[in-house]
Amino acid sequence: MKLHIATYNIHKGVSWFAQQPRIHDMRTALHSLDADLLFLQEVQGQHDRRAARHEHWPVEGQHDFLAGDRRQAAYGMNASYQHGHHGNALLSRFPILHHHNKDVSDHRFEERGILHCIVQLPQQQLHCYVVHFGLFAAGRRRQTDLLIQHIRDQTPIDAPLIIAGDFNDWRNHLSPTMRTELGVQEVFEHLSDPQSLRNNTPKAALTFPVGAPFLALDRIYVRGLQINSAQVLTGLPWRSLSDHAPLTADLQL
Repeated sequence: MKLHIATYNIHKGVSWFAQQPRIHDMRTALHSLDADLLFLQEVQGQHDRRAARHEHWPVEGQHDFLAGDRRQAAYGMNASYQHGHHGNALLSRFPILHHHNKDVSDHRFEERGILHCIVQLPQQQLHCYVVHFGLFAAGRRRQTDLLIQHIRDQTPIDAPLIIAGDFNDWRNHLSPTMRTELGVQEVFEHLSDPQSLRNNTPKAALTFPVGAPFLALDRIYVRGLQINSAQVLTGLPWRSLSDHAPLTADLQL
């Protein structure tokens, strides 16, 4: 069975340079990907001020708006504030049997979470983790430890697994730990020069800022799936939608 997936920090559905609503254009762009699974970060579950200010702001949460009638949506709230909240979401073409959001905030100024979903594929279950980690290295290491422990506790070792999202890991310090502790492969690292893997210097995808990416913030890790291809989307319409470039990958069970 083949899977086409994507991960994307959608910047709460507003453009990063002018703070103008882009959520309708984003839904059109995401539908054009025809992805089986979408791992989304900074999804606006509610924002009363933007809803009042912009005439066509969706009345439902962005996860439901983006899913439409094509996919199921699971949402995990990470940050709550006076006028609303945002978090991670998984949009799935297949039934979502279970979802749970784990708070991994390292301090009260950066509210972060890991959304764990169990998706029912035609012949087996797939465990999906949507990740958004913090801006500080020490906090990311602690959040990685919590992710590893949660996967060990909640995901059978023989179950196929996808971990995707915004790791904010621009120095690529977390991948060796992920590979060693979980037996996962990062899709772009796997497809890079084999010599870089032997030297433990694999290349991750550059995704930020979308106009001229020079930082590798986003990742897709898999276990129990074959990696066929992967791509960074930096041209139109993506460079006008968010500050991150989305990643896509073609996988096979």
